[in-house]
Amino acid sequence: MAEAKKLGGAGLRGQVAGKTALSTVGVSGSGLTYRGYDVKDLAENCEFEEVAHLILKGALPTQAELDAYKSKLQGLRSLPTELKTVLEQIPADAHPMDVIRTGCSMLGNLEQEDTSVMGAFPTQEACADRMLACFPSIICYWYRFSHDGVRIDENTGDASIGAHFLHMLRGEKPNELHERVMNVSLILYAEHEFNASTFTARVCASTLSDIHSCITGAIGTLRGPLHGGANEAAMALIEKFTSAEQAETEMLGMLERKEKIMGFGHAIYTESDPRNAIIKQWAEKLGQDVGDTVLYPVSVRCEEVMWREKKLFCNADFFHASAYFFMGIPTKLFTPIFVMSRLTGWAGHVMEQRADNRIIRPSADYTGEELRAVTPIAERGR
Repeated sequence: MAEAKKLGGAGLRGQVAGKTALSTVGVSGSGLTYRGYDVKDLAENCEFEEVAHLILKGALPTQAELDAYKSKLQGLRSLPTELKTVLEQIPADAHPMDVIRTGCSMLGNLEQEDTSVMGAFPTQEACADRMLACFPSIICYWYRFSHDGVRIDENTGDASIGAHFLHMLRGEKPNELHERVMNVSLILYAEHEFNASTFTARVCASTLSDIHSCITGAIGTLRGPLHGGANEAAMALIEKFTSAEQAETEMLGMLERKEKIMGFGHAIYTESDPRNAIIKQWAEKLGQDVGDTVLYPVSVRCEEVMWREKKLFCNADFFHASAYFFMGIPTKLFTPIFVMSRLTGWAGHVMEQRADNRIIRPSADYTGEELRAVTPIAERGR
């Protein structure tokens, strides 16, 4: 099992900020569980929609329940005309995380959650399902319109969210391998306890705000380079190298210069990130499928160097970079895929916070001036 670190100090490290039944990190199994199921077991045996059902509805679905859930999500993929109009105004050089943040907020204006009775949220599950279904449409509609001048059809007919995303992005139905890898990837990113973006969503939820505000805040938090974006940074790193040997030489130089290298280490795990071992296997298969002889070997050498020199392991993001690249996904869309998946965890936490709520209001250690009197303005600066 990937053990948890003993935490303490700044950034609320080691502080218990609430209770959750959704996931454990560094506690049991391979190191990450969703509602008692090991993420490795889920990634091997489930589709992403099964895991979304588990997180949002509380249990793995039966086949009939899964079929009904997937059919429901398929019917929720279309975007309102007003939202498409907004997306068409966003320039191609906008940050894709800003796009999905804006799209979520606009959706909340057009399809408001019912918060008419304080403390009652009768439409929260419906809102969560709607976001789960249409977030891929939001990011692909903007990307294809701003980059290719194409207004895509958001209804591809693909049964899975992963295949639907790839189909809209690339304009053709993905093969079985690519659909499987997308399923695995979305499962691995679905939930991860009280991380920064999830905590943002819970703080917002504790005020009894609407679910779209909670998710918009979480997206904004994930946008930060210390939280999301590590897979994009990993891609920027490995694509510079033309061989494993060059990668080792350059990595050693970066370490000597004390440059920050993204995609390694984790705030909780001590020896390994259980998600990395899973996606690494699929990145290797994808590399073989496309005849790669550079990018995957480079990634492996980077992993070896960082562990040998610094005892730092790859986190979930590092091998996701090459996996996404092999599937033809533009680097700038790596983190929005994270959003498409983590929406399940965020929404699950929002619902959980609402069910047993007390407004989150921590205190701070004051480090400013002692109590003092106001100096008359004419006497200041003397």
